[in-house]
Amino acid sequence: MKVGEELAPLEIAVTRTLIVAGAVASRDYQDVHHDAGLAQQKGSPDIFMNILTTNGLVGRYVTDHFGPSAVLRKVAIRLGAPNYPGDTMVLSGTITALDDAGTAEVTVVGANGLGRHVTGTVTVSVPEGSA
Repeated sequence: MKVGEELAPLEIAVTRTLIVAGAVASRDYQDVHHDAGLAQQKGSPDIFMNILTTNGLVGRYVTDHFGPSAVLRKVAIRLGAPNYPGDTMVLSGTITALDDAGTAEVTVVGANGLGRHVTGTVTVSVPEGSA
C-alpha cells in the first residue's frame, strides 16, 4: 500500500432492483427512488439511486480492496449526475495519503453515462499485514 496506488475499477450495473432495494434497506421511502411515474411527475426521467445506497457502494468498493479487516473511519461523498436504471457506474480510486498507523485516505470517483455520479474521500484503517 502506497500513496498514488490505484484501486482496480469496479463496474456496478445500476438496475431498478438495486435502486429500489437500496432505498428500502436504508428506509428511504421517497417516491423518486421506487415509483417511476411519480419521479417523472417531479421532473426526473425515471427513479434514481439515493445517497445512502451510493455511500454503501463506495464503502464496499474500498473494503473489497483492503480486505475484511479494513475499518472505514470516514466516508465523505458528494453526488453529481443521477444513477438511473440501465446505466453502469464505474468506481475508481487512488490512495492519496497514508500514515504510519496503517490509515489510508482514498479519493473515489464513480462515473456513469451522464458524468460523475459521486466524488469523495474515504479514510480507512488497515491492520498491519492485511493489505
